[in-house]
Amino acid sequence: MAFEGLSSKLQDITRKFRGKARITEQDLKEMLREVKLALLEADVNYKIVKDFVSTIQEKALGQDVLKSLTPGQQVIKIVKDELVELLGGTESKINFTPNPPTIIMLVGLQGSGKTTTAGKLANLLRKQGKNPLLVACDVYRPAAIKQLEVVGKQLNIPVYSNTESKDVVHIAKQALNVAISKLNDVVIIDTAGRLHIDEQLMDELKNLKSNLKPHEILLVVDAMTGQDAVNVATSFNEAVGIDGVVLTKLDGDTRGGAALSVKKVTSRPIKFAATGEKLSDIETFHPDRMASRILGMGDVLSIIEKAEEAFDEEQAIELEKKLRKQEFDLDDYLAQIKQMKKMGSFSSILKMLPGMNKMKDLNIDDKEFVKIEAIISSMTKKERKNPKILNASRRRRISQGSGRSVQEINKFMDSFELTQKMMKKMKTDKSMKKMLNGIDMKDLKNFKM
Repeated sequence: MAFEGLSSKLQDITRKFRGKARITEQDLKEMLREVKLALLEADVNYKIVKDFVSTIQEKALGQDVLKSLTPGQQVIKIVKDELVELLGGTESKINFTPNPPTIIMLVGLQGSGKTTTAGKLANLLRKQGKNPLLVACDVYRPAAIKQLEVVGKQLNIPVYSNTESKDVVHIAKQALNVAISKLNDVVIIDTAGRLHIDEQLMDELKNLKSNLKPHEILLVVDAMTGQDAVNVATSFNEAVGIDGVVLTKLDGDTRGGAALSVKKVTSRPIKFAATGEKLSDIETFHPDRMASRILGMGDVLSIIEKAEEAFDEEQAIELEKKLRKQEFDLDDYLAQIKQMKKMGSFSSILKMLPGMNKMKDLNIDDKEFVKIEAIISSMTKKERKNPKILNASRRRRISQGSGRSVQEINKFMDSFELTQKMMKKMKTDKSMKKMLNGIDMKDLKNFKM
């Protein structure tokens, strides 16, 4: 999980302060020392840590905090506000031109994940109503063009390539003409990278920039490289001039030093964060939401956004009717699992809930859902509709079809029956009925979860 080490330490520190009715300068000094150590362990740039701690100390020693009825909470608020500022302050969006197509050029070192990011970004922008074209301008790395074509095919997004030319400027200009003729309003250019920064790489990028005049130059950096990611960002910004950063492999970066340092060092915002291997695992970077996650305050807004993307409104309405009539069967159960999987891993969703971040043993294996899908898919339509008919011989047949043991099938069916009983109790329980009657369903009409 991203920021896991830092998140755990900062939450422990702020928890000590939350209930304090009075804070002395000595208390604050000890807290800031712990914050400083936590940030340094997270591989955050030393100068940034020093400025961060100094700012908190200056604000926390103000009269408003010391005289406050809840000084502990005031200090935590200051820590959160400064963390938001460190991460970039506000969300930074793509600057789309009023005269399409908008040209986005992805740059970065080899292995940072540019090609996959190009596909992920195109997929994200298409969900926002854009019509993207991917352009293969990495003409040196073996199979780079093929990789982008495979990604494009998986997403059903067009890819322009020219295997007969090594002139990337010529290829990009050809792609631009194709985009104009095909009404593609966004062109995403996947450029070549190197294992290290060299003059040849920078000259090629400068040449592309001067000829194409891209509206956005986004640097793709591997978050797991820590401070080296910040050094790479600084070098690219000085040589080519970047408009923003895309952090990849953020889900594997337990420290978080790159994300907390890059904005301050380069003065360029983090615009997107790739948080997994799937082509849907990319999100707009929200500094305030990320700060909330780090401090264990949750990120409910992101959960709602993911749910709105994943859940089908008509299916949700139909499911509500079935729940009211107590007709929830295994087909409905399977449909809900498939929609939940679109939101990402179940563990990552739970971690976004306030307070859940501090639960160290919260490890839910998403492979369990694959097993359940196999079990339900091995049943007949009649069995899924009426699980009560599942006798011993039927369960043995399902076991052979799903590759799961009879014991696993029995365990799943017990849990499903328990789910049905809970739903029935919710429907008949007087206090639950009373609570539901007090809710205006019109207010919840647009809530798709």
